[in-house]
Amino acid sequence: MTTTEYDVVVIGAGPVGENVADRVVRGGLTAAIVERELVGGECSYWACMPTKALLRSASAMRTARRLPGVREAVTKDLDVSAVLARRDSFASHWKDDGQVSWLESAGIALHRGQGRIRSARVVDVTGVDGVVTRLTARHAVVVATGSSALLPDVPGLREAAPWSSREAASAGSVPRRLAIIGGGVVAAEMATAFAALGSSVTVLARDGVLPSVEPFAGELVKESLREAGVAVRVGAQALSVSRDDSGTVHIRTTDGDVLEADEVLVAIGRTPNTQDIGLDTVGLVPGAWLTVDDTLRVVGGGEWLYAAGDVNRRVLLTHQGKYQARAVGDVIVARAKGAKVEDGRWGRHVATADERAVPQVVFTDPEIASVGLTAASAAAAGLRIRVVDYDLGAVAGSSLHLDGYRGHARMVVDEDRKVIVGVTLAGPDVAELIHAATIAIVGEVPLDRLWHAVPAYPTVSEVWLRLLETYGR
Repeated sequence: MTTTEYDVVVIGAGPVGENVADRVVRGGLTAAIVERELVGGECSYWACMPTKALLRSASAMRTARRLPGVREAVTKDLDVSAVLARRDSFASHWKDDGQVSWLESAGIALHRGQGRIRSARVVDVTGVDGVVTRLTARHAVVVATGSSALLPDVPGLREAAPWSSREAASAGSVPRRLAIIGGGVVAAEMATAFAALGSSVTVLARDGVLPSVEPFAGELVKESLREAGVAVRVGAQALSVSRDDSGTVHIRTTDGDVLEADEVLVAIGRTPNTQDIGLDTVGLVPGAWLTVDDTLRVVGGGEWLYAAGDVNRRVLLTHQGKYQARAVGDVIVARAKGAKVEDGRWGRHVATADERAVPQVVFTDPEIASVGLTAASAAAAGLRIRVVDYDLGAVAGSSLHLDGYRGHARMVVDEDRKVIVGVTLAGPDVAELIHAATIAIVGEVPLDRLWHAVPAYPTVSEVWLRLLETYGR
């Protein structure tokens, strides 16, 4: 066994782990990163990039068909093979050469294999050849192993070889019939994508479509899916699943039906990738989410152990995990050098935005872009709020953007501080609008000052003026 020493060892080379290591090296320390699969992680190959590539072509086609002059020029349906080929390119054809090259250029050492914590500041890496390399960290070990799709305990489901988000994102062909168990973001986006690519899609949405967003947004997406031919069965659950010798999947549901499909996608949630990383050697529970303090140090794991990204369950979004990674990398460097740790609210070494300023875009039709609290979560947090709604389709820029533009905007105001604590936008192409709301919430910009942020005319961003006018001065 060979032993190598670094200042920091990171387990997991997804976007979060890469960013932790990069911040550490930029801060003057040495870093090694351990990866058992592809460098770049879930987002690069099976989530963010390939799934959005699947969705984008259909989105552009819908836009074109709603613009006179362009609509007449669109005479064919989507070229499915071209869409899948573009998806493949965004997934780098499931090869990580480019990501490995970046690690080398950044001065980050890569160790391929299964990383397991052996003891305090010690990580053993078992390669595919069974050879073990021992890595010792002078200052910190960071767990950035992410999460995997959760598979429910439904009789016959595992034996039926269901799709998870990975198989959906990397599918080499489009199934004629696709059943989706779940109604959250992955379910809604993949229903949108595969329906546009020609599948007959059925969604078993036990808790409704996008139950965590503002209700009006979930309703708009549900209506749109149904208009696109998707069978959305709210409240339905799978009781048992089987796949026969012909490959057909049979799903018995709670409403007494037996649904037949060629593939079944399970999209009901995530589970942490902590089962086989040696947590038990330091008194933690294998397979559990890791609880962290404000500087993302693992509670009960010792002052040397940190966790960033999905694995700490704060926010399961890539961009938020990368935000955490920057804080983790910087605080490790500060502590290693004896510098001041800025761990107060909105300090350099904490991830305060995880609490109430998380942006998210759901790339359905319509798109749902949100940041901060919903009206329900703000009320549950004990805030005295006022909810301001506006018809996004009534904005001049929206009517120019698309004929028959349908959408809605909501602003949630903390009446005691007179600042915005939540914004949700639902409508075609609203994704690029949400950052303005994120800045307003993070900056706690008073409404009186926002009146001086004049939106350009005629753009969809004029909705900001309309929301303020509805609120009143």
